[in-house]
Amino acid sequence: MAFGLKREGLPKADIKQRVGEMLDLVQLGAYAKRKPHQLSGGQQQRVALARSLAKRPKVLLLDEPLGALDKKLREQTQFELVNIIEKVGVTCVMVTHDQEEAMTMAGRIAVMSKGRVQQVGSPQEIYEYPRNRFVADFIGSVNMLDGKLSVDEPDHCAAQTAIGEIHVGHSISGTLGMPVAVAVRPEKVSIGKTAPPGLSRNLFNGQVKEIAYFGSYNTYIVVTPQGKRMKITEPNGSHLNMLDITWEDQVFFWWDDTDAVLLRE
Repeated sequence: MAFGLKREGLPKADIKQRVGEMLDLVQLGAYAKRKPHQLSGGQQQRVALARSLAKRPKVLLLDEPLGALDKKLREQTQFELVNIIEKVGVTCVMVTHDQEEAMTMAGRIAVMSKGRVQQVGSPQEIYEYPRNRFVADFIGSVNMLDGKLSVDEPDHCAAQTAIGEIHVGHSISGTLGMPVAVAVRPEKVSIGKTAPPGLSRNLFNGQVKEIAYFGSYNTYIVVTPQGKRMKITEPNGSHLNMLDITWEDQVFFWWDDTDAVLLRE
């Protein structure tokens, strides 16, 4: 951690003070005398970060900083890195192919494809309001339904798709009949054996073909009569809140107008 400071020719007293500050920052004061191979992967990552921050850079560049860590340690280290960077107040530019890592750590994301920036925005903007099909499909999981624009009003629009007409709670300022795609996140879709009373829009039916249990949530793959596969996730809020749905069940699924996004092809 002192190497860069020694190369700059800082006085020994200043080096000792700054290294001590960095050790406290990354909570590794008790490990100061250990060799690199005596540290865990997460601790080594914190040392590397502290070594860079010790020189007080204006911008910190990170290239896949957590790629070598296992999933649980990576998730833990993500929060540690964010807290450390915020405490120091340095701007950090990070390159990652891990979408969850970008969503967790970044205040602003630029999604790139083939050397071009597709969209720039906050994690919430990128996830909830993707600008095009690539962004919607790259960040998180999504149901994509191709269709043609059938309604386009100032505050809403609709698309005619293979499973029926889908209403969307925003406008697109396009031409009726133009190719579009409707993007709906799996967690935005509700599922049940009976249809909600009074609901007539964005209500469809199908048969459950696959179920996966992930502990905190269930994932259902529902195939519509037209052959379209829809992915639906439902949280397991309590043991008493388990949906009584199993393989081959006929079910209904639906979502609110504001939970879908219409994309130009």
